[in-house]
Amino acid sequence: MRADATVTFAALKPGLLLGQGPERSGTVEVADIGLDVSGASTHLVEDADVPRMLPRRPRDAHKWQTAVYVAAGSPGMRGAAGLCSRAAMRAGAGMVRLGMPGAGPSDLPASEVVARALPAAGWAEDVLSELERFRALVVGPGLGQGDGARTAVRRLVAEAPIPVIVDADGLNLLGGADEVRALASGRRPPLLLTPHDGEFSRLAGERPGADRLAATRALARATSAVVLLKGSTTVVAAPAGRALLSAAGSARLATAGTGDVLSGVIAAFVAQGLETQDAAALAAHAHGAAAGLCPERGLVAGDLVRLLPAWLSAVTGAAGG
Repeated sequence: MRADATVTFAALKPGLLLGQGPERSGTVEVADIGLDVSGASTHLVEDADVPRMLPRRPRDAHKWQTAVYVAAGSPGMRGAAGLCSRAAMRAGAGMVRLGMPGAGPSDLPASEVVARALPAAGWAEDVLSELERFRALVVGPGLGQGDGARTAVRRLVAEAPIPVIVDADGLNLLGGADEVRALASGRRPPLLLTPHDGEFSRLAGERPGADRLAATRALARATSAVVLLKGSTTVVAAPAGRALLSAAGSARLATAGTGDVLSGVIAAFVAQGLETQDAAALAAHAHGAAAGLCPERGLVAGDLVRLLPAWLSAVTGAAGG
């Protein structure tokens, strides 16, 4: 059965946003019937949340106030690192340092991103020595699966003194949920994991299944990390159970590199002062909404990097920002 319209009472229900719910429910209207929904632990991110939650730059801002470090890429796999780094800049990071392990001069991108080559092995020490002036760290895109990368990623997760966003190859290098929990046990700053279904399976030992909300919450508890499960409706869960949903995604995003763009946007929002879970959910919403500015077919990840400032400026400007 496919409805033209659905009326739901008091609040949205998860089934209207997950699985085939959006395809089958048609236009959804929430009807207020006087019930108290203040105890809800799951919330949907909307356009109006972006200007409400994303801080404005102060008049005397400087680039280091919102600096992001990206540890990503490797010889022959520099595209993901470039997409992540440029997305962070386009989403508001004032300075992005890209450290690429094993890179030669020709591997480093020529752009506003400040790139440097890291040693092929033992490079976590180099990254840790530079983090004092940075507000967020992304690790993983394009790193490959070598033993040197595994050792470095695990050390950064355990020791980095700022919020860490782990994506792509970084997720596969961490091992299972118990290993992640052990690595993160001494951390005070937040840790964010951003898996798609395959990466989720390697972390949790099983695929998310039909109840993606419960599965994401369970992995967040098991790892003691915030978990963002990518999908047409993205779920962001904290270990304590609070969950945020972004339903702005579409099939336009089913193309290589869009996940690398997302991790850069998240890092930029964290660097601007948002709590990690809020940053992840707002970034997923902005990421999907910016894709909506593209034609139905033919979007590539680089288009998102270009469109993000336009969408963010439009939505904050419409709200009087």
